[in-house]
Amino acid sequence: MKRRQFLSAFLLLGFSFVFVPGAQSEIIEGKDYAVLAKPIPVENTGKVEVLEFFWYGCPHCYNLHPHLAAWLANLPADVNFRYVPAILRANWVPAAKIFHTIEAMGITGTLHDKVYDAIHRDKIDLNNDSVLFEWIEKQGFDRKKFENTYQSFTVQNLVAKSTQMTRQYELNGVPALIVNGKYITSGRMGGTPQDTIKTLNGLIEKARKEL
Repeated sequence: MKRRQFLSAFLLLGFSFVFVPGAQSEIIEGKDYAVLAKPIPVENTGKVEVLEFFWYGCPHCYNLHPHLAAWLANLPADVNFRYVPAILRANWVPAAKIFHTIEAMGITGTLHDKVYDAIHRDKIDLNNDSVLFEWIEKQGFDRKKFENTYQSFTVQNLVAKSTQMTRQYELNGVPALIVNGKYITSGRMGGTPQDTIKTLNGLIEKARKEL
């Protein structure tokens, strides 16, 4: 009888070991992500909100971007995603203006990737307005329309909002992914870009359960 009980206990213990690897794949607070001290209300309470704070000049953002773009290709129906250009220093303002300009013109899908490539692969100084406007023209877009939008009050207001949001979320680096105004993960926390996407999926799942 004792032998049978011992065997049963041994099998039960062995069975629990089988599932340890799965448990280790769970995302861990403090390692993979953090909980914001002051959660920010989201715009659409019926969906899980994901914000990516980025800077075009950031090499880590550039490395994450293709992985994030692949993830966006299969964006779940209950997730609302937005890019937010972060502004931590004055020299980040031109990049934020570029993003808000191409978004206002409805050409983000065409130019978002190309801006990253121009800066990191082609080493083009898009912080220089004349260089930027010439580059835009070479991409086949109306230079004058881009210039007018780039210098508009609308874009200035959007840049001010980006600055406010960067401060509101108390960011000190990018890329930063915010899930439902409550959870944050970044390349520095998640390790590889693949790890960051895995953590993002885990945080979305947590947020779903809280809706």
